[in-house]
Amino acid sequence: MLPTPAAGDRTRLGTGTMELDELQARLVPFVREKLGDPGARVENVRKGPGHAGFSYFFDAVMSSGERREYFLRLPPPGVKLEGTADLMRQVTAVRALEGTGVPHAPILWAGTEPDWFGLPYFVQPRLPGDTLKDDYPERFSDAQLREMARQAMTALAGIHRVPRERLGYLGEFWGYEFDVTRWDRFYERAAEPELLALQPRVKELLLRNIPHEAPIGLYHGDFQWSNLLYSPEGELLAVIDWELCGVGPTLNDLGWVCVFSDPSAWAHDRASRMPHADELEAWYWEAMGGRPGDIRWFKALAAYKFGIITGFNLMLHRRGKRHDPHWEEIAPSMQSNMEYALRMLGG
Repeated sequence: MLPTPAAGDRTRLGTGTMELDELQARLVPFVREKLGDPGARVENVRKGPGHAGFSYFFDAVMSSGERREYFLRLPPPGVKLEGTADLMRQVTAVRALEGTGVPHAPILWAGTEPDWFGLPYFVQPRLPGDTLKDDYPERFSDAQLREMARQAMTALAGIHRVPRERLGYLGEFWGYEFDVTRWDRFYERAAEPELLALQPRVKELLLRNIPHEAPIGLYHGDFQWSNLLYSPEGELLAVIDWELCGVGPTLNDLGWVCVFSDPSAWAHDRASRMPHADELEAWYWEAMGGRPGDIRWFKALAAYKFGIITGFNLMLHRRGKRHDPHWEEIAPSMQSNMEYALRMLGG
């Protein structure tokens, strides 16, 4: 094994050609040990997608000539290994899906030992598909997209049925009040605060109408089309990107995906060929075999959160802290998000 790099070396991983060369050098002994092939070599190391960690794709070529493709995730260097940076939370959630029928990319290898990369890690097989972003949906008919959405809602129901005893590492639910008030500090720093003028009223109604009877279990945290991997034939291959997973009200996921599929929640142009929220909700209840709760509060919370998230990220963009002009396009929906939340709460 290669020695653990100094802190300064860790921060360079994934930021340039030399750093990818260094990662490739580290991957060679790693794959040789994990695959039990002393002649295996590593090729085609490149940066992967995502923002809540460092991700990479790479190929391992066996002595026999067989090629295998992998996905590697490392946490951001130099940060506390907690929350989204705690990869073992993601590993726990994905491994809890084993035997459930929920499509996922299995965790092949994971660990917290620094010997290989200087950081915790996990490795999954790379699956031959893409998420429903950019031009990928254009290859499918409307009928195919409806079936793909139905598969997604069936998978979501499967996630929410995962036995709690598999989730010990994820901890316990922190409470509904925390789910609401945790966004206060982001609201206070948001750009265009006039577009969030309804925030105090929405927050008041959310806290007044907490649905204490809602089911608690495994939730994904960001269940939406760009976190679902589909084959070129329209088969759901995997639910991906588990950085925000946890134990809490499972209807948070349903509220989230439904808000993103309801045009009435948005003011900016976000044309989509995916089914309306009402269909998604119906498929979910069908897969669950009943209606274990009222989704309106969770739709309100989802719209409330995203309106504040937009304002905060818009602030970061305008101050030059995180360049992303996409938030300028979304900004007009900050007010409509809050108005939508009020409607869901009967306000």
